[in-house]
Amino acid sequence: MSFDEEMREALQTFIIESLELLQDMEDCLLSLENDEDPSERVNAIFRAAHTIKGSSGLFGLDHIVSFTHVVESVLDALRDGKIGISPELVAALLPCCDHIALLIRNVVDGQLDADPAISEAGRTLIDELQQFLQPASVVEKAVTVSEKQDVLEASGGGAVDSGNWHLSLRFGPDSLRDGMDPLSFIRYLSTLGSIAQLTTISESMPIADQMDPETCYLGFEINFKSAASKEEIEGVFEFVRESSTIRILPMDSEIDEFISLIKELPEDDSFLGQLLIKSGALTKRELEEALNLQGEGDAEEGNHSAKLKQPIGEILVEQQVVQQPIVSAALDKQKQIKDNKARENQSIRVDAERLDILIDLIGELVISSAGVNIRALETREAGLQEASSEMMRLVEEVRDSALQLRMVPIGTTFSRFQRVVRDVSKELGKDIELIISGGDTEVDKSVVEKIGDPLMHLVRNSMDHGIEAADLRSQRGKPVRGSLRLNAYHASGSIVIEVSDDGGGLNRDRILEKAIERGLVQANAVLSDQDVYALIFEPGFSTAQQVSNLSGRGVGMDVVKRNVTALRGRIEVESQIGIGTTMRIHLPLTLAIIDGFMVGVGTSTFVIPLDQILECVALPDDTGEREYVDLRGEVLPLIRLRPLFDINCEPPRRENIVVVEYAGNKAGFIVDRLLGEFQTVIKPLSKLFVHIKGVAGSTILGSGKVALILDVPTLMEFVSSKNTAAPPSLSQHTS
Repeated sequence: MSFDEEMREALQTFIIESLELLQDMEDCLLSLENDEDPSERVNAIFRAAHTIKGSSGLFGLDHIVSFTHVVESVLDALRDGKIGISPELVAALLPCCDHIALLIRNVVDGQLDADPAISEAGRTLIDELQQFLQPASVVEKAVTVSEKQDVLEASGGGAVDSGNWHLSLRFGPDSLRDGMDPLSFIRYLSTLGSIAQLTTISESMPIADQMDPETCYLGFEINFKSAASKEEIEGVFEFVRESSTIRILPMDSEIDEFISLIKELPEDDSFLGQLLIKSGALTKRELEEALNLQGEGDAEEGNHSAKLKQPIGEILVEQQVVQQPIVSAALDKQKQIKDNKARENQSIRVDAERLDILIDLIGELVISSAGVNIRALETREAGLQEASSEMMRLVEEVRDSALQLRMVPIGTTFSRFQRVVRDVSKELGKDIELIISGGDTEVDKSVVEKIGDPLMHLVRNSMDHGIEAADLRSQRGKPVRGSLRLNAYHASGSIVIEVSDDGGGLNRDRILEKAIERGLVQANAVLSDQDVYALIFEPGFSTAQQVSNLSGRGVGMDVVKRNVTALRGRIEVESQIGIGTTMRIHLPLTLAIIDGFMVGVGTSTFVIPLDQILECVALPDDTGEREYVDLRGEVLPLIRLRPLFDINCEPPRRENIVVVEYAGNKAGFIVDRLLGEFQTVIKPLSKLFVHIKGVAGSTILGSGKVALILDVPTLMEFVSSKNTAAPPSLSQHTS
C-alpha cells in the first residue's frame, strides 16, 4: 500500500470517528442541564473536542484546529468550574458542533483549506463564545496575578515569587566528609532557574560544645522557579542522592497543570508509573525505588503477596515523591485507557455494503439448502436426509447470526431527536421535554435508516399541533412543560414505535367535518374512531387554522403513511381530547429473511410470516359461505384466499384455517393445504406490481417455483373495511 493510500484511509477513519465524537458531544450537551452530576459528561465533551483538535492537526487541517481550540477553551473553563452550566452555554455550543461537522464533511468533499464564507460563520460563533471566555480569562488572569503577587518572606526579608517547584533537601551527615558542600549544590541549582524562597532547617543542630565541624546538620526547604523538568532538577543532586533525602514536588498551585497534562496524554498502553513519568511528575529513578520497595514488601508477605500487594500509587505518596491528586488523576487516566481499549476490542467497524452482500449470499444459501432438502426427501435415503436436516439447522443458525449483525438499538435514532425537540420548542416558544424509553430495543439497520423521516414528521407535528402553548396548558390545569415521549418495544415478531404527547388530542368532529367537506367520506357514513383518525394521513389533509413554518399545509402525514407502508408496516392512532395523542407504528424486525409457513391454494403457493400465526385448525363443514366462524366461543373473521387472488379451481373436500394475529386483531385465512415451516428470503416485487395489495413480496422455493408472501396487516384491513356491518351473533346462527 502506498503512502497516499495509507493517508487516505487514515483520513477516512478520522472523518468517521470525528463525526461519531460530534454526535456524542451533542448527546452529552443536550442532557447536561438535567444531569445531577454533570462532571463526567463535561469531561466526555472536553475529551471529544480535544481528540478532534489533535487529529485535525495531524492532517494539517488548521482551520478545524483553530475553531475547535476556542470550543475546547470554553469546555476547559467549564471543566475547571470557572463558568457554570446554563441553557445559554448549551445553546452556544450546539451550533459549534454543527459547524465542526460541516468543516469535516467539507474534508470529505476534498476541501482541505478554509472556505471564506464558512470561516465567517465560524467567527460569528466564536464571537458568541467570547461572552463565556471573557469572564474565564479575567478570572484566569486574576489568578495568575495573585499567584505572582503571593509574596513569601525570605529569611533576609524582601518579596519574591512563589515558584513552581518545592524542593525538600536533607543532606546526609557525612556529606562534608565526602567532599560535598551543600551550598555548592544550591548555587548550581541557580543555573536551572531562580530560587524564589530558601528556608534553612537547623532543628537537628546540637549545642556548640557538642557540634562536630565535619558533620552536616543542615536541611533546606526551597521554592524554585524553573522551566526545567523534574528529572533535570533531580540530576543536580546526583552525587549526594544515596546519603541524602531529596524530594522534588510541584507547588500546590501547579498540581492542576500536571493533572491536565496527564489527561491530555495519548491513550496508549501505560502503567501508572509510566503515566506519571510522561507527565513529568515522576522520574525513572523514583519509580524504580518505589518498585523495589513494592518488591521488598512482596518478599516479606511470602505466598500472600499477590493478595496483599501494596499499590504503587500508595508507595509513591507515602514516600512523598508525588502528591495524591496527581496519582488520582493518573489512575483515572489509566482506567479510561483500559475502558476504551476494552470497547475497541469488543467491536470492529464493518462496511455496511459488505454486510448487505453477506446477507444476500446467506439468503441464496437458504434457498439452495431448501432445494437440497427437497432432493434428499425425494431419495428417501436416511443418511442423506439426516445430513440435509443438520445442514438446514446450521444454515438457520448462520442466518440468525448474520441478521443479528444488522440489528442496532433504536435508541441511537431516538437520541437524535433531543436536538430537534430543543430547537423546535425554542422556535415555537414552548417548553417541551423529550422522554425516551425502550431505546435498547433492537431492529434491522435498514429499517432504522428508513424510519427517521417518518418519525421526524410525527415529532414535529406533535410539537406544533399537539402540545398546547404554556398559557393554554395553565388554563387547562396541565403542567406548563409539555411532554413528548418516544417509546419502542417488541410485539408479535415486530417492533412497535410510539410517538406520544400530552397535548390537546385530535378533534374527531373537526376531522370528520373536514373530510366530508373534501368529499373523502359520505355525510351519513358511520366510522369508528380509528377510521376517522386515519383520515389525517390522506394527501393534503389538514385541520390547522394557521399555516406555520413547521406544518399546516397537509404535507407530511401522507408521506409518513407511504413510507411506513413501504416498510411492510402500519400506523395507528389513539387520541383523547385534552389528554393527548399516541401515534403507533408497527414494523417488521427485518426486511431480509423471515421464518414463514407455506400454504397451498389450488396450484398456487403462499407464505405467511410465522410470527403472525397463532394456530391451524380444520374448517368446519357447516361454514358454508359465512365470513366468520366460532373459534372456541370467539368470532373469527375469515379471509378466503381463493376468490381474493382469483384462483379458478375446485376446492378440496376438506379445507383448513390459518389463524393469524396482528396488532391485537385476529383473522382466519382459508387455504387448501398446510405445507409446513419454511425459511423465507424476501424478494421485492417488480415496480410493475407495486399496486397489488395484500402481497409483501415473493420468495423462491427449493423447487425453483415462486411463492407470494402475504401481507397480513393489509389483508386484515381489507376484510375489515369490506365487512363494515357487524356479523350476526353466534347465538343467532346456532339457534
